[in-house]
Amino acid sequence: MDKAYDHKKYESQIYKLWEKSGAFKPEIQKSKKPFCIIMPPPNANNPLHIGHAREVATQDILIRYHRMKGEAVLWLPGADHAGIETQYVFEGKLAKINKSRFDYDSSTLFKMIWDDVQANRHIMEDQLRKLGASCDWSRAKFTLDGDIVSIVNQTFKKLYDDGLVYRGERIVNYCTRCGTSFSELEVNHVERDDNFYFLDYGIITIATTRPETIFADVAVAVNPKDKRYSGLIGKMATIPLINRQIPIISDSLVEMEFGTGALKITPAHDTTDFEIGQRHQLPIISVIDSSGFMINTPKKYVGLNVKRAREAVFADLEDEKKIKKIETIHHNVGACYRCKSTIEPMISKQWFVKVKPLVEGALAAISKKDVKFVAPKYEKIAKHWLKNLNDWNVSRQIVWGIQIPAWRCEKCFEWTVTEGETPSQCKSCKARKLTRDMDTFDTWFSSSQWPFATLKTTDDHDFDYFYPTSVMDPSYDILPFWVIRMIMLGIYLTGKVPFRYVLLHGLVRDKNGVKISKSKGNVIDPIEMTERYGSDALRAALVWGVLVESDNSLSEEAIRGQRNFANKLWNVARFVDMYQDNNNEKGVVVKPKTKNVDDLKILKELNETIKAMTKLLDKYRLNEAAKELYDFIWNSFANDYLAKTKARQEEAQPVLRYVLRETLKIAHPFLPFVSELIWQNNFAQDRSDLLIISTWPKAK
Repeated sequence: MDKAYDHKKYESQIYKLWEKSGAFKPEIQKSKKPFCIIMPPPNANNPLHIGHAREVATQDILIRYHRMKGEAVLWLPGADHAGIETQYVFEGKLAKINKSRFDYDSSTLFKMIWDDVQANRHIMEDQLRKLGASCDWSRAKFTLDGDIVSIVNQTFKKLYDDGLVYRGERIVNYCTRCGTSFSELEVNHVERDDNFYFLDYGIITIATTRPETIFADVAVAVNPKDKRYSGLIGKMATIPLINRQIPIISDSLVEMEFGTGALKITPAHDTTDFEIGQRHQLPIISVIDSSGFMINTPKKYVGLNVKRAREAVFADLEDEKKIKKIETIHHNVGACYRCKSTIEPMISKQWFVKVKPLVEGALAAISKKDVKFVAPKYEKIAKHWLKNLNDWNVSRQIVWGIQIPAWRCEKCFEWTVTEGETPSQCKSCKARKLTRDMDTFDTWFSSSQWPFATLKTTDDHDFDYFYPTSVMDPSYDILPFWVIRMIMLGIYLTGKVPFRYVLLHGLVRDKNGVKISKSKGNVIDPIEMTERYGSDALRAALVWGVLVESDNSLSEEAIRGQRNFANKLWNVARFVDMYQDNNNEKGVVVKPKTKNVDDLKILKELNETIKAMTKLLDKYRLNEAAKELYDFIWNSFANDYLAKTKARQEEAQPVLRYVLRETLKIAHPFLPFVSELIWQNNFAQDRSDLLIISTWPKAK
């Protein structure tokens, strides 16, 4: 063995050895217990970030552990088309050549993005290999694979036929820069200071941050319990600049303490106002279009963007002395999670899924523990989100995604929904002139079907054997976006939960506990760390010291420390190997019989470590299992036992070899590369004798 473990020299060839051997593929047998993780699919077009590395480390530890326990283990990898995120990045590439999405028809733009994704997809997959992901690449899926698309279309058709899908004109969150709507879950709420304008509406004063929308006002609302305005209900307020009369109404949604307690009602551009407007059957006037420009206003404002319109309206209100005062308000404002632009709530025709029936099934499954949350706090959070979900806007006005299989009749204006095939005629009036909806599905709609869609479309038809899957392990920040929706649709379509356990992992932060971002300059590149210290070191550092569900404050020092741990194991093996080389020992290793006190002590400590690690891994307490391993190798084995055997190595050699072999097994899920290399050097009978498929030791 070399004097020091050189990860650069060995990791790539070890991974090729595993992959070529077929070790990543499950042996499906009725006698074997199935264990399955469907990999949360990384963006096909982006390199992995440090959060992905933690996810890979967590899942691969579980996969290797259960594989060694003799279970039929499937870790199914995939790639996500990632909807608006991928299109947004591609539009950035177009901008560099002075082009935009508007320069191409939809089919051409889709093909361009497709080619770009396929050209870059291998980067992400190669990085997964570099991190040691022992997933079955023969079963890899892409969210835009034809068979996946077919299942997504079938789901939409079933929802439509069951009365759970409708196309409605409702207020939605809209990004005028990205040109698409978003669900409420996809809107970031950022804190900021804005001007709070107190405006003269004749007999009443209102306060608003958005004077440019006054032309869309249809009423002023006050709380029925507010004695200040009880005498004004039923009278008329006057919109300044245009002098339009609007009624003063009462509604319990109005907060008496906010502003003046009088709320201008603009149903087309505010969610609360829309709800009040629906309840009181108020008209709807839109003054901002989907591109973010003013419409349906006095001519001087038409065509202005929102910012310029606000400035112009403010100036005119000031000239007419309609501004009573201006304060500063600190509040939350919706922002596009992708481009950070301010979200414009606006009336739009979209496809919606009625979530209430789906929510009922999900809540029941969680309450009955059909699906269990490893961290109880996330069960409470999941239930909270489910109980407060609104109907799900699943249509997006982008090219990159799965086109909604709906056709509109030009004669009767009714919609025909299919499983993807083009209908020959209108379902309602039998007319033949139909136009397909150009919208695409929300990427979360398609990915919420990922567990069963992947297993139903593999060559081996794995659904019957592996579904429900064993564990779902994404980061906790996508619990409302993805996890609860997978539960909802999984139960709706299969009658079963999609996974037995939800193991949500925390985020990776920098060494000071600060959220990692490019703007802060604290990004940790997982591939750079892997190249510098090795995959084993990075993986071990990512699970070290904190529970899976907690955030991990990662530092280069921590990664370096785990590199030292891998080297410690290597040096232990070198010590054992020195005597082995002299005596040409290699082959079957059995537990030795000994009466030596030191031998008996290390064998007992090994047994206790195996027992403890097994219990901890079964409970998903990976950090505690890693600490048990670290303490045994560093303290019990290396610092204590090896020091005591130097004077009697020949006598102790059978115990040394036995303890080393068993130690490699329990170390393998955490340090797969260095442990496999030591195994090949010291214990493998031939090239097919791999540690990755060896048996997890049993404690007595």
